[in-house]
Amino acid sequence: MVPTVVQLPAGKALTVRAAADVFLDSLGNPNTVRNYGIGVGKTAERLGEARPLASVADDEIGEVLELLWGTAAVNTWNSRRAGVLSWLGWCRERGYEGPMAPAWAKRLTVPDSETPARSKMAVDRLIARREVHLREKTLWRMLYETAGRSEEILGVNIEELDLAGHRCLVKAKGARTKVRRRGQSREDYVLEPVYWDAGTARLLPRLLKGRTRGPVFVTHRRSGPGKVVSPRDVCPDTGLARLSYGQARALLDEHTALRGPGTGWDLHEYRHSALTHLGEQGASLLMLMAKSRHKKPENVRRYFKPSPEAIAELTSLLAPGDARR
Repeated sequence: MVPTVVQLPAGKALTVRAAADVFLDSLGNPNTVRNYGIGVGKTAERLGEARPLASVADDEIGEVLELLWGTAAVNTWNSRRAGVLSWLGWCRERGYEGPMAPAWAKRLTVPDSETPARSKMAVDRLIARREVHLREKTLWRMLYETAGRSEEILGVNIEELDLAGHRCLVKAKGARTKVRRRGQSREDYVLEPVYWDAGTARLLPRLLKGRTRGPVFVTHRRSGPGKVVSPRDVCPDTGLARLSYGQARALLDEHTALRGPGTGWDLHEYRHSALTHLGEQGASLLMLMAKSRHKKPENVRRYFKPSPEAIAELTSLLAPGDARR
């Protein structure tokens, strides 16, 4: 991508608002602009947009971060802090005097995910239940075998399936753009492949029933007359709309909740479970990263939650030689 050329203000000291605007205008990725824009925009507003950037003290930056996001989730704090640090560093690199984040406003360690990993037996038994509709069976099996994110799999259309190759392309979380323009469509993003196996391969043809276009997973009823739906999200042959994340989550909860609505499984548990089971079977870190499409090893580690049985089996390798016979 060609770097964005930004006209820097000249003739007087840079104000906080001008510094924020010129930094955000320099960013090429719309996802980064959206993410950084929240942290930088609110920080600039709290500091005082009309004052010179050079007049802001380091501790003021830390105090504003603490005020705005001190009680937020760890990931939110780290994200907002990273955006503000990137903004201030960008200004310094271009010769503008300004503050730095104080040492005490540290990046926080991300806690392990609390999403549980279900046993393979539990996954298989749920999908095999007679009362579960074919659509749900296919979705859950596909989520498990691809280890894909729910939004990615729900967003797939039939035209994008490679049934013979057991794969399809998905728009991943934070997908990179091929071009920079307003109103970007799916085709403007770099898509990534996900792979499934025999379970999904057996169910998909039964679910599609000869349909050749439109969303793979659709609702059982047409959308109401007042609802605006993208053409991509409607089956052109049946008029049925794409199954939403909220609907899919509610259906899974309906079949797994034991203590009332909202207490059942979450769709994301299929991804956690798949990666955990692959890790227990000896898949290397690099292979787990390739399957999950994570860019950082520490993110994969948070997904790997071996069962007590798997840890016990691993521990048995430390027994004396004669005890292992």
